[in-house]
Formats: sequence, structure tokens, C-alpha cells
Amino acid sequence: MDPRILEHYRRDDVTREVAEFAKGRWLALEGQSEEGRVFVRWWRGKPLTVSSPAEFKALVENFSGVGVRSIYATVCLYGRVASKADVEDPGNVLAATPSWDIDASLSEWEAAIEAAKLIVKFLEEKGLRESVYLKWSGEGVHVHVHEGAISRRVLELADPLTTARALVEYTIRKLEGKLKDLTGKWPVLKVENLIDPKRVFTVPLSVHRRVDKVAVCFKPESIDSFNPSWADLGSFKHDPRWREHGEGEADALALEALKALSAVREPLSRVKAEKVEQSGKPKVGRFQVMALLQAARYYALTGDLEKAKSFGLNRAIFYAWAKHYGPSARPQKGGQGLKPRRPPSGEKTKELVGSEVFGETVYTTRDGWFAMGGVAQKPSDYDRQVARALEAAIPYDEAWRRALEYVQSFPKNVLEDPQEFYKKVYEPVRDSFVEKIVLKKEDRKTQGSTLDSFLS
Repeated sequence: MDPRILEHYRRDDVTREVAEFAKGRWLALEGQSEEGRVFVRWWRGKPLTVSSPAEFKALVENFSGVGVRSIYATVCLYGRVASKADVEDPGNVLAATPSWDIDASLSEWEAAIEAAKLIVKFLEEKGLRESVYLKWSGEGVHVHVHEGAISRRVLELADPLTTARALVEYTIRKLEGKLKDLTGKWPVLKVENLIDPKRVFTVPLSVHRRVDKVAVCFKPESIDSFNPSWADLGSFKHDPRWREHGEGEADALALEALKALSAVREPLSRVKAEKVEQSGKPKVGRFQVMALLQAARYYALTGDLEKAKSFGLNRAIFYAWAKHYGPSARPQKGGQGLKPRRPPSGEKTKELVGSEVFGETVYTTRDGWFAMGGVAQKPSDYDRQVARALEAAIPYDEAWRRALEYVQSFPKNVLEDPQEFYKKVYEPVRDSFVEKIVLKKEDRKTQGSTLDSFLS
């Protein structure tokens, strides 16, 4: 590891800034080893995360052997970052930082600043002043709105990622003409929407992966005086006021963006709800609803997302075959799993282990995946057969979040009993999951009027 970079990351002011910004986020480290570029997001099977300066120092020391240069973090802040399931659970996302990625080059840094000025001016016109900060990334600028500027009342209408994505996209579209003029002048310039569940961006005071520049923050009031020399390694100029924000300051713009882009994000919009209403039924099959709810059931009881996907698909296949062979083939409490005459397509395995899970005898492979007819149901199979099918009608992240909320509303004894689960959880929504659980038809008019009242 470059001694200058190691010294940089040992500085108390650096560790303090990185640790505070990174708290609740999923981190990534980038370095250079003899084998080439190294990108690390996991440590001992868990997502990288730090919550104190001491933890950050220890992290850098542990990975100094791979030549760590850059530190990244997700736009998402999670309620818990201790397992793979935590960072894959949409319901665990508490907030998301609206972020614009402005790429240029060190030699044409003025292009990035000019684009940033357009975004900052637009945000100021929409009432955002205290909550906006900029970060020189090394060869461009990130414009951020502090996640605390979006209040909980807005996040009750749309999840954090959807809200942040809409705010950023709406701004870019509003500035499309002006940004196009800038890219005509500077072809190197590129402005992107950074909002994605697992996308990472440079944390404050990280070193750039190629150039010896530090990711320094500054407030809009300093944009006219900014110079890349502020980011020099060893003599950087950094403004710690990225923490400052006005609670709810971004609410009006966020709601305006959500409303304006509702037709674009049709599956979550009132337009989509009206289409469901007109069609008479949601375009989601019982197989997918069963798999989704069974997966949510398993996750709610165990917290293991990967095995939840395997279990969900396994039970959906089980009930599909049970229906084919008649009511007598359905599982009874403590009964044996169905043995179909012809197993579903997939990867066959001969070594199966039977055990009781939530009142039913099910089979698993030696590596822990649930299986039917000698075929393992893996998380990738669930993604292909269930998640993608749901995605055609509604965003899967939203379907999962709503399914988990719905399942968790039932007592544990209902979830642990297969007959109770089938009758009380699955049957009432098997033909109306999108309408009743995702779109919440009974609440749409109220939410719509609330949205309009916020904007008026």
C-alpha cells in the first residue's frame, strides 16, 4: 500500500469523516495487487461496514496488503448491515441519498463545475439550500442532497430508493436542454443518475482510484471559487458541513418529482392502479404469489434471504403439483412432501435430506437448498421464475417489501402452521395480491389526495 495513502487514512480527521458518513451504509474498498485491480465488498461472509473511526482504521490496516486506495459506500442507509440478507432486503433501506454523478476529467474540470452549477441552481429554486453539498470525486463532481432532507411523511408514500431516484431523474430531465448544450461544448462531460440499490460512490476524503486527489466536500456557496488544488493529497481543503440539512427541505421537490414521473414508473403509479381496476384482475399468477409469500414467510421466521428464495419456489412447485394430483396430495401437518411422477426441470441431485420445516416434511440438498423430485430450487431459479415474472407487472423490490409487511402482520403461530398459512395468508390474496397488497386499492384515493395536498 502506498505509504502516503496509508498515512492519509490514519489521520484522525479523515477517519472521523469517513466513519460518520459510512455509518449504516454498505462499503467497498478498491486497491491494486499483483494480480490486478481488487474490489472488496465482503469480509468473512459479511458486508463491509464501519460505525466508528477505530473500526475504519482497523479495516484499512486489515486490507493494506491489497493496496487499498479508494473507499466507496452505497446511496442506501440500512437499518442493519450484518448479513447478505440485510443488504438484499428492500424493507431494510431506511434512507437513500439523492446523488448526481458528473464525470469529466482533471484537465477539463470546469465542465463538471458548470454542470454542477446548473443542478445547484435548480435545487435552490426548488427551496433546497441548507441540505445540498458537493464532492469533488477526483475527475468530476458528485452533487448530493442530504438524505435527512426527505421526511418520513414522504417516505410513507414511496420507498426511499424510489423517491431519491425520482428526484434525481426529474432534475436531469428538467435540465436536459442546458446539459446538452454543455456536453456539446465539452464532449467529455457526462451526467448520470446514481440511484441504484447496490451502486456505490466515493465517500468524503477517499483517495481517487487513479489520480492522487482526495474527495473533498464543499457547499454551493463555494462553487465559484473551487479549484482542484483543494483536493491535493496531503494538503486538501474539506468542508465538514455536508452533515447540515433542513429536515423536510426536499419534500416539495421529491413529491413533485414522484408525481411528474408516475407515468414513467407506471407499476407504482395511480395510472397502473387504474389499469388493474379496468382489467379486472392483476397480471400476476398464483404460482408467483405463492412463491413470493412463502419466501416472505420463511424470511420473516428465519432472516435467511437466500434460503427463503429456495423455500418459496419449492413450496410453489409443491402446491402446483398438489393441485394437479387433487386435494389428497396436499401436505398435511407433519406429512410427507409430494413425490411428483415427473420432476420439474432443473439441476438434479440424488443426495437429499428430509426434515420438518414449519409443520411440513421437506427435502434439502447437502448444501442446504430445498428440493422437489430430486431437483434443487436455488435462489437463481427463484429470481428467474418468480422475481422476473413479477417484475413484468410490478417492481419486484416493491412486491417483496409489501409481501413482507403483509406476512409479518400475522401472528407467528399462523406462519408456522402450513394449513393456517394457506387459508389465512395465501388464499385471501392469491388472485388480488397486486391490487390489495401492493397498490392497496382502498388507500390509493387517500394517498393521491395527500400527495396533491402536499404539492398545493
